Amino acid sequence: MRIKNKIRLLATLGVAAGTLTIGLAVPNISGAASSLPPSTASNTITFAEGPTASPNYIFPYLSCSYFSVDNLNQFQELMYRPVYWFGLGASSAYVPKLSTADKPVFSNGDKTVTVNMKGWKFADGQTVNAQSVMFFLNMYKADPTNYCGYNKGYGIPDQVKSASGSGNAVTINFTTSVNPGWILYNYLSELTPMPDTWDVTAPGKTSTCATGKYGAASTITACKAVEKYLDTQASKESTYTSSFWTSGTDGPWKLQAFDNLGNVTFVPNPTYSGPVKAQKGIDYVKELAFTTATAEENDLRAGTLDLGYVDPTVLTANAPAPGKVGPNWSAIASNYTLFSGSGWDFNYAPFNFSPKDPKAAEVSQPYIRQALQEAVDQLGVIQKVDKGYGFPIDSPLPPNTPSSVSGLKGSGVPNPYPFNLAAAKKLLTSHGWKLVGNVDECESPGTGSSDCGAGIAKGANLDFAIVWASGQASLDDTFNTEIADWDSIGFNFTHSEDTFNNVIADCEAGTKFQICSWGGGWIYAPDYYPSGETLFAPGGGFNVGTYSNAKLTAAIKTTTFGTATLGKYATLAADQLPVLYQPELAAISEVKNNLKSKIGFVPNPLQNFMPEYLHF
Repeated sequence: MRIKNKIRLLATLGVAAGTLTIGLAVPNISGAASSLPPSTASNTITFAEGPTASPNYIFPYLSCSYFSVDNLNQFQELMYRPVYWFGLGASSAYVPKLSTADKPVFSNGDKTVTVNMKGWKFADGQTVNAQSVMFFLNMYKADPTNYCGYNKGYGIPDQVKSASGSGNAVTINFTTSVNPGWILYNYLSELTPMPDTWDVTAPGKTSTCATGKYGAASTITACKAVEKYLDTQASKESTYTSSFWTSGTDGPWKLQAFDNLGNVTFVPNPTYSGPVKAQKGIDYVKELAFTTATAEENDLRAGTLDLGYVDPTVLTANAPAPGKVGPNWSAIASNYTLFSGSGWDFNYAPFNFSPKDPKAAEVSQPYIRQALQEAVDQLGVIQKVDKGYGFPIDSPLPPNTPSSVSGLKGSGVPNPYPFNLAAAKKLLTSHGWKLVGNVDECESPGTGSSDCGAGIAKGANLDFAIVWASGQASLDDTFNTEIADWDSIGFNFTHSEDTFNNVIADCEAGTKFQICSWGGGWIYAPDYYPSGETLFAPGGGFNVGTYSNAKLTAAIKTTTFGTATLGKYATLAADQLPVLYQPELAAISEVKNNLKSKIGFVPNPLQNFMPEYLHF
């Protein structure tokens, strides 16, 4: 999370009108912001990017390496509006008025959906119409595995029988009846209209990806060539402010500047057709790059940020309750107000089940994952590291998931593996592991109930590796605490740190770790229904650990192909531990006192950054 997401990979903290998709705060990179207009200027809004989490991809057809909040919710979607918009203020709900299409119309026993575009305009004057949507659908059909939202066998494009567009109407016929809510929230929500100016394979060489018949061999060939060209251009950050990329702007903001450090400048889009334009007097929005939370906090001290964040380690008092705020950091309290809130997400660190991993046999043993989970003191981390700004995570459901979605009463999924070091240690010794030096070794190979398990040889050890995103003190403290507890029960962990973007790539590659963490988990966007096909089904778009279990997959299908609520699936996912559940740091935002908002400053659960609602 986009990894942030998706991935919208979720970040650990929030920033004002949106929430960061990455770790914590960030330092000013090499003084990169020094040449920018001062943030105190009444015409400029300054926003702090997450540490090492600057946007690095502009083309809205993204692979999982780029599918993060910093690329989507806080960069691309300011310029390129999706067909359907979700999230406004403190809500994650569908917002019809901000969508480029009217509400979808389902018919034919929910086998057909019609999407009627509103007729907005791209910056180059082209109407955002059915052909603009077919451009994305044709590309999705041609190369689905290169889009992170793709889930083999599910939704669009795999359940699409045919699709066509005429004028402002797009018609999609499915092979079977579909759950309308699921299709809207998880698949129609992914579609981003694209302009004809992008339908090229080289400068001046036009193609037929946008106009070709859906699924035709010629269309597939054309779209693959166009995608290859656009992907190549999107890798060149120096092109981002060119007329080529800005021609596709249909959102309220237009990109004016983008440097190689990740500093971004937006200006109001004069051709924006939507209902909420940049507020009067706001001429620039600047997203500033940082490499550490400490550097970003230095800019807060100096008062040169309007929207920022703090690592909870600098706060001297705990939050009175999740979602509530305690005293602000005294160094900035006179100039900034602290806000907090929960996200539509959950925090986790993927296990690596890949056959390429030499420790795959150990990771595949449920009792080993259980021992690791029982040695994670989530409540302790929340209180001691996160200063009370956090939520324990025991399943893939977001904190505060309504019972109408989960089908569960009370507090939701019961925690099957509460913190218990003695129980965790006993799990290992009872399965044939014995401490030799500072690490457990297998003394009882085999598949019996008291043996180490299939594929684990005598003398194998529990030397594990973990990688996490750098630049965030609270994330360092969290994993250092967990490593100490894991070491106490017989594991020997080595760790490494890397940038947010590189950690995502490491997680995808599945060769350097047994556990990885980009610093926040998964935000349910642009797939807003918290079902599990993306993360845990075989072939799921962001199943980076390559987890597979027939029972869990069957439970997922009852919530996607059927209409079951998510309780059974979530309870199974809590029990099976396809990932290591981690305490979730609540969104912590710092807002300068002279900044005003028409939608409030409680961090948006989807981490949307919507500066068109802000003014001084």
